[in-house]
Amino acid sequence: MWSTSADGARRLARGADSTLERSGASAEPAQTLLVVDPSKSFQSMVGFGAAMTDASAILFEQTLSRPARDQLFSELFGRKDGGIGLSFLRVPIGASDFSTSHYSLDDVPTGERDPALTHFSMAIPDQAQVPALRAVRRINPEVTLVASPWSAPAWMKTSDSLVTGHLRPDAYGPYAHYLSNYLDAMAERGVPIAYLTIQNEPHFEPKDYPGMWMNAKDRAAFDGKFLGPLLAKRGQSTRLLDWDHNWDHPEEPLAVLADASARKYVSGIAWHCYAGNVSAMEPVKRAYPKKDAFITECSGGTWAPDWASTLGWMTDKLIIAATRYGSRGTILWNLALDENNGPHDGGCGTCRGVVTINRKSGAITRNLEYYVLGQASRFVDVGAKRIESTEAKDLVDVAFRNRDGSIVLIVHNQAKKPQSFTVSIGPRYFSTKLPAGEIATYVWGGR
Repeated sequence: MWSTSADGARRLARGADSTLERSGASAEPAQTLLVVDPSKSFQSMVGFGAAMTDASAILFEQTLSRPARDQLFSELFGRKDGGIGLSFLRVPIGASDFSTSHYSLDDVPTGERDPALTHFSMAIPDQAQVPALRAVRRINPEVTLVASPWSAPAWMKTSDSLVTGHLRPDAYGPYAHYLSNYLDAMAERGVPIAYLTIQNEPHFEPKDYPGMWMNAKDRAAFDGKFLGPLLAKRGQSTRLLDWDHNWDHPEEPLAVLADASARKYVSGIAWHCYAGNVSAMEPVKRAYPKKDAFITECSGGTWAPDWASTLGWMTDKLIIAATRYGSRGTILWNLALDENNGPHDGGCGTCRGVVTINRKSGAITRNLEYYVLGQASRFVDVGAKRIESTEAKDLVDVAFRNRDGSIVLIVHNQAKKPQSFTVSIGPRYFSTKLPAGEIATYVWGGR
């Protein structure tokens, strides 16, 4: 058992082992019972991780020495010596608010157009983002990448700007080729993109960093008539995810999946956490059970300073509930930020990275988000299957079976007092006690 306490005194700390008893061999304690049933399995897991924004990549590549970076990457993406084994990363295509400037991969002077994409360039990603991703893959070749653009190039938009605007009707074809060219460029660099969303937060037009409005009708047309057929023609295996926005508008992905041409190419839905409730994932999954689901963005920040409540909320919503609603992976926002919550150009000035890297000293701080992810990522393997598990009053949980047969159970005691409970699996059980507010991961069996 490993646990993180509500007061932060214990952080991914090894606890005392429990003994698996055989049912009926002795008097079983009359306690709250959680039943784990490996015979009932659900989705396979891609993993847990965060976003390799420009800000994060710059800190890794320009602030840390090579040995310090590689040591941190071994901890973040490996499993040796207590590494937390992150395996799922999001990659912005062009600038997000966590870049040092606003740019796309095909910028031309205002008023000019480039439908043949002759100015397409990976020069900026090649400076920090691509080298950092290559280094990650050397540590963990199983890392899966999902890429998201914050905006189409300005010349493709009604605003003629990276900030605000819609995709021009005559730019659907060029934008599809722009995204396809990006997939080719990343594959050529040894960092292939497994999943692609066509627009980050398509129902939001930020005023000071790149963004683009795309409603369900427009996204369905783009996926079904332009990008999907182009990827198929080119033999590109990257899978398309719709929405990439909050839980508060499940009707949006439902509308895209209701379009037969788009549904053919859209393999799943990407969700963010900033509005609505995680339960919004359930009706979409019920309507389209064969479509994948993922959490692709949620950030901690100075707006949530209380360790106990933030630890509980993130674990409950992003790890336990999201997975029980069918998510195959959870990605938090910035993998790393500096001591001033940057660098960034517009957007969020109060967001917190999974780790903080001090630009003056190089000191690394592991933030709350590190432990939220680690309680799952360190123990749940890529390809693990979620399995059936019951919950009880004030005890929420999710269970997995790894490929080696080991079982992982993540439990949060939501109560304000310690709780004793018994976990039953087939003919065996173990009994344990969890302090108020604590998160625990139990692992047993396997090789």
